[in-house]
Amino acid sequence: MQTLEALKRKTKSAEDLQSVVRTMKALAAVSIRQYEEAVDSLEQYAATIEQGLRMVLWQAPPDELPFSGKRANGASVRHDRSGTGAVVFGSDEGLCGQFNEQIARFAEERLRKKAAGHQPARCLAVGLRVANSLRDHRLQVDGELSVPGTASGITTVVQHLLLQLDAWRTEHRLGRILLFYNRRHSASTYRPHASQLLPIPEKFRTADTRRWPGPTLPTFSMDRGPLLSALVQQFLFVKLFRACAESLAGENASRIASMQSAERNIGDLLADLKQQYNQRRQDAITEELLDVVTGFEVLRKRK
Repeated sequence: MQTLEALKRKTKSAEDLQSVVRTMKALAAVSIRQYEEAVDSLEQYAATIEQGLRMVLWQAPPDELPFSGKRANGASVRHDRSGTGAVVFGSDEGLCGQFNEQIARFAEERLRKKAAGHQPARCLAVGLRVANSLRDHRLQVDGELSVPGTASGITTVVQHLLLQLDAWRTEHRLGRILLFYNRRHSASTYRPHASQLLPIPEKFRTADTRRWPGPTLPTFSMDRGPLLSALVQQFLFVKLFRACAESLAGENASRIASMQSAERNIGDLLADLKQQYNQRRQDAITEELLDVVTGFEVLRKRK
């Protein structure tokens, strides 16, 4: 049986750990808000880029459009960019449950289907832990990037990704790039999500049926080629930025769930330790009382 002092030490350690867990949970909640604000601040800019891209592509001549598998008249274009690449967002740090394993399994299932009869998909991993999970699922990882620690670091990571993607597409002749990341669903839950980065979605090749927000339709005076290239680059930046920020929010949601589970376990441990302490203390008091009674009986008999 443990001594009272040993139980006191264990209780103190558990209370200290409980304080750390509560602090980590609070920090995760603050981080989620930070990444949500980063995504919200991008929405208006993203809408502007998409409107510009739509107008430039809508007015494009009937020849092959950038990153597309069709011409403007709907005819297919034959090219040898048949490979598929994937950018998978995960985490560098632990304490986030099955966050990396779930997105790796989600990506593996979808990439296997798309690669049926074609060359295996290639992956870029944002997060050292998710890179290991992808390898565990026998996916080829061509590169790894560290996850940004704050919202201000997302831009740098996305810029590195854009440079890698450009070289990656050229070297391996990839015609399709997919994004895989966990998206926050509630305060402490997330869901795997996939979206297409390239080719540019077909919706930008047709006129928007919604009423244009301004009094006149937009036009442009610079050469179509440089303008289209700049718009596409910003479109890719927005997509990658949003995926990275939403993945980070999902990571912290997973961390909150892990901390809630740890908090419950620590609470159960503290309750058990306190029960043991009270029982041991009661036993000690009972032993002392018995000693007093026994001593009293001995003295009385001597008299």
